[in-house]
Amino acid sequence: MTTRNVGIIYKHEFEPALSEARRLTQWLADRGVRVFSEEMSATAKFNVCFEERSVIPREVDFVIVLGGDGTLLGAARRVAAYGVPILGVNLGGLGFLTEIPLKRLYPVMERMLEGRLEVESRLMLETRVTRENEEVCRFMVLNDVVINKGALARIIDLDVYIDEQFLTTFRADGLIVSTPTGSTAYNLSAGGPILYPTMSSYILTPICPFALTNRPIILPDSSTIYITLSQKSEERVSLTFDGQVGFDLRYADRVAIYKAEERIRLIKSPDQSYFEILREKLGWGGATYQGKHVDGETAI
Repeated sequence: MTTRNVGIIYKHEFEPALSEARRLTQWLADRGVRVFSEEMSATAKFNVCFEERSVIPREVDFVIVLGGDGTLLGAARRVAAYGVPILGVNLGGLGFLTEIPLKRLYPVMERMLEGRLEVESRLMLETRVTRENEEVCRFMVLNDVVINKGALARIIDLDVYIDEQFLTTFRADGLIVSTPTGSTAYNLSAGGPILYPTMSSYILTPICPFALTNRPIILPDSSTIYITLSQKSEERVSLTFDGQVGFDLRYADRVAIYKAEERIRLIKSPDQSYFEILREKLGWGGATYQGKHVDGETAI
């Protein structure tokens, strides 16, 4: 495969990302590759009902994301429909999704242009909100969809159905629906399990439930989850997408969450397995593995 067109997405408020985008653009141009760039803002948006599309054309062979996991999440929602591989370069902190460190960027780029990197396909979720039988919001996410009460609000009641079959009414601070990719994000903090990122399932995790027997549930990706706010609340109840975009829910709104038709294609790090990333990012160290001592310091 000969690479002719590459997209670069970067966080424009972050000077290291801007500088590296310029350097990478020149590096690619020197190799006869046409580059399309897009700046992304890190500012969270509220009451935005439909995702904007990328200015990068569909004809690109790859998309390179310069930033942290947040930048890649925003990029994924914009270009997942293209079906092109995405290379995440970590200029941020944690780096679960942006697996490639900056110091390894150009050796990895050489291998990418030669078509010698492995691509991994991952599940995404789509969310549709209907109000009085009218669709008022639709978003696609890579990590999670979260329903949260306001900071000072009372506990909220959420009626949950799986494929039109009633599951339960969760009395909780909120509810997380997470993909396997997002299982190491908010879901993990709320006590949910870690799923291998290519699994065909997702997780329903209550946030601080009133009933201690309400535990996370793993569902097949063929399921559709329906959620309604079953009691009126004078406080804000929010629906958030990947922690970056928010929408105010009203009493009797119906939220449907299901597998998206699009799947994200992420270029894997050639130097680390997923389990090595878990050990590094979550601080699963202090142990000897195959004769090698693993550093116990957390990277968070």
